[in-house]
Amino acid sequence: MAITVQTPATKAAKGMMLTWMSMKQRRVAKAAAAACALLGAAGLTAFGAGTPVAHAAVLAGRQGPPTSAQCMKDLGVACYSPLQVERAYNLPPLYAKGLTGKGRTIVIVDPFGSPTIRHDLRVFDRAFGLSAPPAFRVLQPVGKVPPFNPKNPGMVANAAETTLDVEWSHAIAPGANILLVETPVQESVTGGGFPQFMAAENYVITHHLGDVISQSFGLPEQNFAGRFSISRLRYAYRSARRHHVTVLAASNDFGVTGPTPADIFYRHRIVDWPASDPLVTGVGGTRLHLNKAGVRTSPDTAWNDTHNAAALRLLGETPPFPFASTGGVSEVFTRPGYQDPVRGRTGNHRGVPDVALSASLSGAVLIFASFNGTPVWFPGGGTSEAAPEFAGIVAIADQYAHQRLGLINPALYRLEQAHAPGIVDVTKGSNTVSVADHGQIITLQGYRARPGYDLVTGIGTINAALFVPELARAG
Repeated sequence: MAITVQTPATKAAKGMMLTWMSMKQRRVAKAAAAACALLGAAGLTAFGAGTPVAHAAVLAGRQGPPTSAQCMKDLGVACYSPLQVERAYNLPPLYAKGLTGKGRTIVIVDPFGSPTIRHDLRVFDRAFGLSAPPAFRVLQPVGKVPPFNPKNPGMVANAAETTLDVEWSHAIAPGANILLVETPVQESVTGGGFPQFMAAENYVITHHLGDVISQSFGLPEQNFAGRFSISRLRYAYRSARRHHVTVLAASNDFGVTGPTPADIFYRHRIVDWPASDPLVTGVGGTRLHLNKAGVRTSPDTAWNDTHNAAALRLLGETPPFPFASTGGVSEVFTRPGYQDPVRGRTGNHRGVPDVALSASLSGAVLIFASFNGTPVWFPGGGTSEAAPEFAGIVAIADQYAHQRLGLINPALYRLEQAHAPGIVDVTKGSNTVSVADHGQIITLQGYRARPGYDLVTGIGTINAALFVPELARAG
């Protein structure tokens, strides 16, 4: 029995027939549209274009972004500010020492980008008291990006993705430079767009333009035309290793499943490439449980919103819907040497992810965007949040080490084996997911978080004040 997925249409598209857009892109587009609608219903309104950007949104008569408590009251999910997340990962002690990523450059790679990203980052920074990045460049090294079309859901989805990536990499490493690399072709379910991604990244690497690359795209390994197809695309990662550039990838957001080339869900466990690549650090997802000061009310858990009605409502979905940290073992890559210590969990295969940070929409992060013509704050999540956040951590570690750390995976597993204090184990939750199919509920058994390495959160999450010097020394 096929596991069907809703057709790729959103309210913003007004029923028009669309070109293919991945499930993940539809999720981002629907989240932005649904969040705007829900926030409007809750009393969060957006002023017109002539209104000062500092007062772009109000909630219950209050100016500025909503608090986590207001999001919980009106949307049923917590939404966290940069200050809360920075405190949760114990970043302030590093900031106090001037360790902010200064002198390092984070590279964000996204199709199309966002036409309002510079403006939106300024509003985001002003709202939370963040300074602007020392340098923010936008580059289109493999072709001019077509003009933004707000009626094109693919462009809307990628604008939201770009905004999340830029704002939250900057929130974690406020002193780092940002290079946004835009490509002219979007990701497709059979690997379209990936040649442009790799060419753009290789350009950045060979021209020495960045220190750490964050990728929020990925597809099940099986969607590519065989191992040779993936092998031909890996040249950018080989180049990154030679040039000591760290490459990160979101592990993806469907637990142990993902979209087939027919755009239905797989009925067996899969992992995504490039997160599964041994030359890439795969970043999975956790759920933060924070109070208004950013202090944990309970330990982090593996991210899984499959049955969370409030979180799924923001996607325009109803429970169950597979929405969890993707993890498992590769069918393309054998176990790299650095994972030998965790062979009991990975077997002879490359295990994914390597590390995990905040990704849950139940404990979302706040994003500001105006690319659709209406300034709005909305909650965001997914491993597309975790990867740019971890990029900020790596940039700070590069600054601490006074050099690029390059491929950090061997260091991560050495630290895990040494029980380094900067690594925080995640021991609760799983990436088991379920889907509704013609009145039946089909469950795909995933993996459980457990002490040590696991196939949901990798080695776990981090305490940045301890982890950054540990990683710098181990790398």
